[in-house]
Amino acid sequence: MALEEFEKEQLNERDKGYIRMRSIMDLGMGILWAGMGVFLFFVKKFSPGLAEQYDTNLLRVFAVVCMIYGLFRVYRGIKKNYLRH
Repeated sequence: MALEEFEKEQLNERDKGYIRMRSIMDLGMGILWAGMGVFLFFVKKFSPGLAEQYDTNLLRVFAVVCMIYGLFRVYRGIKKNYLRH
């Protein structure tokens, strides 16, 4: 079976439900991760006490990593490329 034939193959209801569930989970978790990244990037405005406890540069690096990972999860949820090998 060629790759093109596999991609055009119809999915059963169980696989469609699995893809829908994974997509919603990836979108939700991506938004949460990106939101946490935004919170940590602007932590001085949201929680000045927390900003004093930790190094600002370390928080910003971790915030950027969280935002990148969140955007990746959102992209993966939109793309819905789960059952393709």
